[in-house]
Amino acid sequence: MRAEDLDEQFLIVPVDSDAREAARLVAEHNLPGLVVTDNHGKPHAILLASEMLHLVLPRYVQHDVTLAGVMGDALADGAGENLAGKSVRDILPRKPRTVPSVDVRDGVIKVAAEMAQLRTPLIAVTQNGKLHGVITASRLLAAALKS
Repeated sequence: MRAEDLDEQFLIVPVDSDAREAARLVAEHNLPGLVVTDNHGKPHAILLASEMLHLVLPRYVQHDVTLAGVMGDALADGAGENLAGKSVRDILPRKPRTVPSVDVRDGVIKVAAEMAQLRTPLIAVTQNGKLHGVITASRLLAAALKS
């Protein structure tokens, strides 16, 4: 089995797309994150859902987690405000997680080894440098358990 046999079309966003829309896509599709592409359609970074969480928390809670206990459950109130007018580029971490990639012809053992070593929830599958699809860790695990 090759990487191209397991990859799937995955939601990707260009680096200059709307941050609020990107967060909405992650939430609506229960994704571990998004692949962010550069202006040429090449994988640029992974934006993890967990990295987006800091955008919905007030700064004072981020600095002192004990304050979270006294806040209400109005998490979404500030989320829209913190994302309004920002691009995905604006919300990427200072050192964005690069997109690990494998070639469409690589075997699943290589894919699994890369993902395990890098502890990444997803890996890009490329063909001639262009994004072909994405393999998530859960999809790879399901394939391994099936065989």
